[in-house]
Amino acid sequence: MSEPSHGPIKAVLHDILKASPHITAAAVIRLSGLIIVSAMPYYIEEERVSAMSAVMLLLGERLTGAMKNGQLNKVYVRGETGHTVITSVGEDAVLTITASDEVPLGLLFLEMEFAAEKLTGLV
Repeated sequence: MSEPSHGPIKAVLHDILKASPHITAAAVIRLSGLIIVSAMPYYIEEERVSAMSAVMLLLGERLTGAMKNGQLNKVYVRGETGHTVITSVGEDAVLTITASDEVPLGLLFLEMEFAAEKLTGLV
C-alpha cells in the first residue's frame, strides 16, 4: 500500500481549523492508531490521542452494531470545556476534531462531514 500524499491532507485539516476559532485540533489517523497527519497544539499528546481515537471509533462501531442502531456516523465526546468528535474516513482511517465549548455543534458536524468526504480519496 502506498503512502498518502500529506500535502492535500494537511490542507483539509487547516481548512477545518480556519472554519471556526473554536476548533482547536484535527488529525487523520490510521485504524491502527498511527498518525497520518495532525494539526494539534503542542500540549496535546498526539500519540495517545491517535491511539484512543482509533479505539473509540472501533468501539463505537461495535456498540451501534450490538444496539442495532445501524452504521456508525460519528463518536461524540463532550468534556467540561469542549468536544471531541471522531468519524471514519474511508475504510482505513479516522478523523478526529477537538473544539472548545463555544463552537456551534452544527458547524462542527458540517465541517467534519465535508472534510471526511474530501479525505476519503486521499488516505
